[in-house]
Amino acid sequence: MDSENADAGVCGCCGPLRPRYKRLVDNIFPEDPKDGLVKSDMEKLTFYAVSAPEKLDRIGAYLAERLTRDVVRHRYGYVGIAMEALDQLLMACHSQSIKPFVESFLHMVAKLLESREPDLQVLGTNSFVKFANIEEDTPSYHRRYDFFVSQFSAMCHSTHEDPETRSRIRVAGIKGLQGVVRKTVNDELQAIIWEPQHMDKLIPSMLFNMQDNEDSERAGEENPASLAESCFRELLGRAAYGNMNNAVRPVLVHLDNHRLWDPNDFAVSCFRIIMYSIQAQHSHHVIQQVLSHLDTHSKNTPRVRAGIVQVLLETVAIAAKGSIGPTVLEVFNTLLKHLRMSVDFELGDGSRRNSTSSLSSVRTKESEERIVQNAIIQTIGFFGGNLPDYQRAEVMMFIMGKVPVYGTPCHTLDTVKIGHQGTKRIQAMLLSSLIMVTSGFKCKTMGAGLPAAFLEPLCSISLMEDSELRQLVLEILHNIIDRHDNRAKLRGIRIIPNVAALKFKREKICKEDVVFMKKHGQQLYRHIYLGCKEEDNLQKNFELLFTALALITIELANEEVVIDLMRLSIALQDMALVNEENMPMFIRCGIMALVAAYLNFLSQMIANPPFCQHVSKVIELRSLDAPYLLPEHIFREKCVLPDSLDREDNALYFQTADLAEAMTVPGYNVERLSIPYIPQVTDRMPRRKSFVDTISLQVDIISNSVPDQSQLAEEITFETLKKAIDTTGLEEQERERRRQVMEKFQKAPFEEIAAHCESKANMLHDRLAQIFELTIRPPPSPSGTVTVTSGHAQYQSVPVYEMKFPDLCVY
Repeated sequence: MDSENADAGVCGCCGPLRPRYKRLVDNIFPEDPKDGLVKSDMEKLTFYAVSAPEKLDRIGAYLAERLTRDVVRHRYGYVGIAMEALDQLLMACHSQSIKPFVESFLHMVAKLLESREPDLQVLGTNSFVKFANIEEDTPSYHRRYDFFVSQFSAMCHSTHEDPETRSRIRVAGIKGLQGVVRKTVNDELQAIIWEPQHMDKLIPSMLFNMQDNEDSERAGEENPASLAESCFRELLGRAAYGNMNNAVRPVLVHLDNHRLWDPNDFAVSCFRIIMYSIQAQHSHHVIQQVLSHLDTHSKNTPRVRAGIVQVLLETVAIAAKGSIGPTVLEVFNTLLKHLRMSVDFELGDGSRRNSTSSLSSVRTKESEERIVQNAIIQTIGFFGGNLPDYQRAEVMMFIMGKVPVYGTPCHTLDTVKIGHQGTKRIQAMLLSSLIMVTSGFKCKTMGAGLPAAFLEPLCSISLMEDSELRQLVLEILHNIIDRHDNRAKLRGIRIIPNVAALKFKREKICKEDVVFMKKHGQQLYRHIYLGCKEEDNLQKNFELLFTALALITIELANEEVVIDLMRLSIALQDMALVNEENMPMFIRCGIMALVAAYLNFLSQMIANPPFCQHVSKVIELRSLDAPYLLPEHIFREKCVLPDSLDREDNALYFQTADLAEAMTVPGYNVERLSIPYIPQVTDRMPRRKSFVDTISLQVDIISNSVPDQSQLAEEITFETLKKAIDTTGLEEQERERRRQVMEKFQKAPFEEIAAHCESKANMLHDRLAQIFELTIRPPPSPSGTVTVTSGHAQYQSVPVYEMKFPDLCVY
């Protein structure tokens, strides 16, 4: 043992007896560190490491020992030489034995990062980045980068006094994080990097430098903000399906902690980067995260909520161009819920509007809530407007189902607490969002664009006593009906001198649209008819009504629809003349002007010269004697209104007889013009008779229900019709009958009630037996059929030539 120790001591003292790898490592260090790495000796060391890869771990350990000693002694020149040697060895050696050497290398990098010297931190970071760019042949099962994530994140938040040094440290930290991402994100064994404890350090570090753009004049990698953004994009681009939530959540937390929702310029910029960096099929993850974050801040200040909604607008605007996933209706549902809450916050309740709150604070609250509401409407409209047509139709139905309509249950938006004013606000905002959704909507058939479930509530809203809501409904109808973008040529209401010069685009009406007008045309006519006589109508209302009539003519009018529109026009004129509703003179003259403008348009559209002549003659007389009946005059600011309309001067009005005479051309049923138009509540089409109706089952349920012939021959007079229409007596009889039934069941003995119910049940069973006997009777057969009469079976045979077969069975 003593001889062995002596030999070891001799080897330690004598240079020539030291191991070769130590001598090779020592030779690369010059006497003066300013001379740098000795290249010739470095080549020898590299050749030795490649030739004897089993010595790599010892070379690494010895270099680490020397580096640690030099760091302690502040010999930073030799520290740089050692790191340069390590970098060259890493680049040259790719054998399996490099794993222990890497551990020594990472240990030395950690030593440099732990030091407080900025130069050493930058040096260690640069070496780590070079290592990160090396692709290893085999994965590492035990290597972890937790320390490096923490250390590089701390460097990203450097607060060094010198701005230049602070910028260098932050750039080094960002590069280090980028190296960690590149080294770990493609390694399945390093999936732990996506866990929240690491993402909560990585993401905020990048966002902090993107936000704190002090060195904007720097370019490229020397600018921490641009470098952080590049690293942020790279990280998001590598995020897989299951990692999206962990990558987006720290962004939202950072924006909360630094109060970056108001103003939200940086938040919008961040989510633009996110949406353009991630894979398109992952977009709905981001939308879901923002929606849930909006729910979390539902009781925050209006400006914060508005900022989140505007960020959501940016995300859905980008996502709508690609894959939006299953979150379409979820987006609208959440936005509509927050719209309802915003209206509730704006209007408030009694406790919120107490005497202590000043008027200015209340107005400020309302204006801020309006910002939230406008942002929500803009988001709804923009998102819906970018959807494909088939999804847009579903969204239209979904939003219309949320609009509170008087007289119909609304289960989704509770309007009881917010009252009439709040309900009106919600209606106006939802209709405004529907205008944005339907803008540019091109349905192939009108039945697809205006289904009954959508048209009926829309027309119900059009009958409300609010001119703004009626205007919104008309604009929605314009968006859907106008499939060839003709509306821009119809702006305003006027007497168009030459309709052909406007060059309207139109196609021949298809069969589906003909069926639509037969089924729902009366709803549209009634909507226009009743909308004209509202007392709060403004010039814009009449302009929109004229545009609606013109678009129906262009898109949906065949010969039958043209006659209906003429009947509607004459009915509007008669309504203004008779004035049973006691309408203001402005409304009456406005209706007259609307009829004149539309009949002038219609006569030129169908190119009927006699029709055009009659319309032109009436318009010319009005311009001379009654200019207030034309749109160019009545809608002026200082138009003098007459005291009354002269009903006897027929030349000023359109006459049904003259129109009928002008329309005596093939294809038009002129007789229908003489039938006055009366608005119908519902338009019931005659049901097509089914082949099942050819089998008639006449069942006499109650024999006493058949009246005598004397009763059928009773003379029908005006008094009998009046009695039939008068339901007051019937209502009193019904109430008396109900009272007697209730009194009977309350006071009659149980046996009497049971006997009464049993007799009714027996009667029902007898009638059912008769029905079944008629319906389930087997068909006649030449072999005979069995019938039971008075308990005896009888066989009846029917010859084949006497049997009656259905038409479908005979050929």
